[in-house]
Amino acid sequence: MQADAKGTEPQTELTRREFMVTSLCAGFALATMPVSAETITTDSKGLVAGEVKIPVKDGEMPAYRAMPEKGKNFPVVLVVQEIFGVHEHIRDICRRFAKLGHLAVAPELYARQGDPSKVADIQQLIKEIVSKVPDSQVMADLDSTVEWAKKTGKGDTAKLGITGFCWGGRVVWMYSAHNPKVKAGVAWYGRLVGQPSELMPKHPIDIAESLKVPVLGLYGGADNGIPNDTVEQMRKKLKAPSEIVLYPDTPHGFHADYRPTYRAKEAQDGWKRLQEWFKKHGAA
Repeated sequence: MQADAKGTEPQTELTRREFMVTSLCAGFALATMPVSAETITTDSKGLVAGEVKIPVKDGEMPAYRAMPEKGKNFPVVLVVQEIFGVHEHIRDICRRFAKLGHLAVAPELYARQGDPSKVADIQQLIKEIVSKVPDSQVMADLDSTVEWAKKTGKGDTAKLGITGFCWGGRVVWMYSAHNPKVKAGVAWYGRLVGQPSELMPKHPIDIAESLKVPVLGLYGGADNGIPNDTVEQMRKKLKAPSEIVLYPDTPHGFHADYRPTYRAKEAQDGWKRLQEWFKKHGAA
């Protein structure tokens, strides 16, 4: 990279040393403590699982990857983090996918903005890190993750799926609109409407009518952060085969088995629907 006349780095690009996160956190993010006794733990027996580095245009991004120990041409699934980053719950979801025969990869999409695992207060986390992540960066990083998976020689990106939770649920809608090569997406309780901004010029409601990739939305009827009327607005704009399932009396974060919001019945039903959706649309 060339420095400008004053000897400083151009502000439009990032240098390697400006990555705030160079390695994934161990365990659960501070803001999620204490962890529930219902927390599901998936072992790595028969898997290749661990941290990898994904080349991006301005350096390397840490990610967690899990896949079967034997074989190749595994369907690829992008696992997009909650607001807490790629902590233990997201890694466990990658291992669950690997047990089903996928190459699952979860890139740390806040790597340039900060380490979410070390922030105990959720509002502080949103203000200082999450709110500073531009959609354009996320889309480019997911593109790089797909390219990385292809180059491993183990992943079949012709069978590309994406799923994400909370913050990542919104990303599922947006990336499915961004990359028409995605075969299927499953969005867990991602925000659907919002005011346009420089970092987030569009929201899922804005791309619903033009969406070509089949996306399944899984939402809670008692989600205080995502009102039912916004879910209905999205549902009306969506075209088949995309669809939304709204679970009655179910809170936000119902799949997060490490949190009090976990609802086993709805989480298990959603996970079953996800597998069927991926198989039906060529992502498994």
